[in-house]
Amino acid sequence: MNEKIMVIEDERKIADAIAYALRREGYTVEVVDHGTAALERLYAFRPDAIILDVMLPGMDGYDILKKLQDKGRIGVIMLTAKEDIVNKILGLELGADDYITKPFDMRELLARLKSLLRRMQAAGEKQELDEIRLGEIVLHVSKRTALASEKKLDLTPKEYDLLALLVSSPDRVFTREQLLDLVWGMDYIGGTRTVDIHIQRVRKKLGSDISEIIQTVHGIGYKALGGYGENQHKN
Repeated sequence: MNEKIMVIEDERKIADAIAYALRREGYTVEVVDHGTAALERLYAFRPDAIILDVMLPGMDGYDILKKLQDKGRIGVIMLTAKEDIVNKILGLELGADDYITKPFDMRELLARLKSLLRRMQAAGEKQELDEIRLGEIVLHVSKRTALASEKKLDLTPKEYDLLALLVSSPDRVFTREQLLDLVWGMDYIGGTRTVDIHIQRVRKKLGSDISEIIQTVHGIGYKALGGYGENQHKN
């Protein structure tokens, strides 16, 4: 195991406990206690995943998440002392993969981290090819960018993941529960309704001429219409 994990946490006792547990599991760990400093260290350390506290000096966890959107695929588990459901949803909408509320059991944190890293590895294996095409939609996997009719789409991380999953498996019907599990990777606190909301947003961004590529399978879920265009994969 050689995955690199960055712990961004300003409470020293918590940060030290997490770092100790991670190192015992074989991870390479770096601890940062300041939001602005964490962004600076990201370029040099290049972590596979981040354990990110919400309340930080310099820059809070939400602002860090916004900055991470342009840095490729980095897994994020948020630490929050807040019980407010809105704050948890905000973190997930900004691109966090999971969250855990303080105080937490270290075994649960480790289990969630291992699950996240497995999902990321599986996603990477499924997307070895750098370009995925379906009709007028083109996905550049390594850059995590999407084009529709040669125009770049302004997608959130979850919108991109949802579109990529559907386009990568044309004509496969995904239930809402499957999409929730594969894209969000957890029992999302907002329920399956969030899938419908994200599908609506993706369709709107695709535009009226292309949005029909994402088909609703009534009573089940959604699929990308394979017959919409020639499905191509290129290195």
